[in-house]
Amino acid sequence: MNQHTLTILTGASRGMGHAMAEQLLQSGAHLLCISRQTSADLASLAQERGATLEQWSADLVDTAPVAKRLAAWLAALDPAAIASASLINNAGVIPALTPLRDSNSADLARALRVGLESPMQLCAAFLQATQHWTAPRKVLNISSGLGRRAMASSAAYCAAKAGMDHFTRCLAMDEALQAHGAKVCSLAPGVVDTDMQVQLRGADPRAFPDLANFAGLHAQGQLASPQAAATRVLAYLGRADFGAEPVADVRA
Repeated sequence: MNQHTLTILTGASRGMGHAMAEQLLQSGAHLLCISRQTSADLASLAQERGATLEQWSADLVDTAPVAKRLAAWLAALDPAAIASASLINNAGVIPALTPLRDSNSADLARALRVGLESPMQLCAAFLQATQHWTAPRKVLNISSGLGRRAMASSAAYCAAKAGMDHFTRCLAMDEALQAHGAKVCSLAPGVVDTDMQVQLRGADPRAFPDLANFAGLHAQGQLASPQAAATRVLAYLGRADFGAEPVADVRA
């Protein structure tokens, strides 16, 4: 039986997520993308390269039905046909850059649901549905240096990424107790030239004291392109020692 790689990727409609999807769409690959919008470009690329692509349009503010659907979808697959299975939690939201006292409660809830609750629910669904598979399984949570370094006017985003790092540590301990446990890692991808960086540079300097730092990174050409960042992240996912450190930085 011919086997294929299986990857589930959130936040694939733009930025580094879209670049990862492009690079994952190789001959024989099976890619499921979960994003608010589907991509005609990815569909065309999959057909051109002989890859299998499925795209689910979903807002991960409400992940429970998506996690339920994912569990059922995985349960219907034939594990013998799968050479490896990976879940990449890439989706995230950065709310308005403002002190917490001035934050909008709906914005805070959205950032924490998409950035922390959603990856936890999807990890649970993925690992439960595949727990008896013998093929190698990996979970890659896309974190940030801001999960490890506080920044003013960014409490929700920093908290979501710090929570992602810490639940990944717990998850690694859980999986280490299983005979065929998954390898897991919460990985900071470096500073990437995405819409988030545009949002940071466009913030009100009176509310966001770090604005000059991010403007300087852009002016000095120190931002990685989404394509370059995707290449580094996927190379890290493919390392033989992936998961040796549950919290890592691609630049280390």
